[in-house]
Amino acid sequence: MGKTASHDNPSVLNSEFLEEYSSEDSLRRYSKETAGQGISYLLDHDYGDIYFGVIENQIPKARIQKGIRLWEFGCGAGMNLLFLVGALQRRGIRVELAVGTDFSEALIDAAKRQAKTYLTPEQNQKVRFCAARHENLIEEVTTGLGVRKEDLLNSFDLMVGVNTIRYCHRLNNENEVAATIKSLLADRGVCVVIDMNDKFPVFRSRFRDRLAKEARAYYLPSLEEYARPFSTAGLQILKRENFCWIPHSAGSGLTAVMKALTPVLNTIAPSRAMRSLVIAQKNGQRTL
Repeated sequence: MGKTASHDNPSVLNSEFLEEYSSEDSLRRYSKETAGQGISYLLDHDYGDIYFGVIENQIPKARIQKGIRLWEFGCGAGMNLLFLVGALQRRGIRVELAVGTDFSEALIDAAKRQAKTYLTPEQNQKVRFCAARHENLIEEVTTGLGVRKEDLLNSFDLMVGVNTIRYCHRLNNENEVAATIKSLLADRGVCVVIDMNDKFPVFRSRFRDRLAKEARAYYLPSLEEYARPFSTAGLQILKRENFCWIPHSAGSGLTAVMKALTPVLNTIAPSRAMRSLVIAQKNGQRTL
């Protein structure tokens, strides 16, 4: 399916997304206790290695010493952001501010509850969650958090989006969203995007796609398409690749099996891996 797929009614897509990500099933899939062993493993290993590699190798040391500013867009119940806040403190890296945004009020409410459960009171003082759509990110956050636009622009060291940027492609607003992300990043700030690989065949049913009334609702971008909006916005692409063979929802058994198979799968079929990764930097010059 190409970029010319049906996109006549974005309000239908927005309604479908809101219904999907406000359900009890979504709350279970995106909450730490019920999300599965897979995502916990990935945060401690594959995803965590990416995040900390960026922070240690790309973010200026002076800003790390001052305290870094984080933003997870499409945060769901906040698993990536809460992981980062806790893990950074254990590494002796101070967090000045951590913002989590998602268009689903239900998931944002869940994220606030998760923060109270998994973070210390001191850490919670640094974390702010707010309902905001990617296409209206700055305006809705300034209103929702009661902050000035000037306090957000050009100030975030690391912005992370996991399983969320594909929706911008489905709504055909990926270029605008990438430009907004650039405006929020500090000089040499980095955006990390992790999403579904369109070449991984098990993610979705082709038969279901053919039957869908709005086929755009199931569109998956290619790796090149994931990267292109950030290049268009003027960000330096530090890395783009397919990686990861462990499902977020995997139990302990499947996680162990796929962990063992990962080196073999990476050798024989790297382009078929489960996830697409794009790392982009504002005014970046080095590559990972």
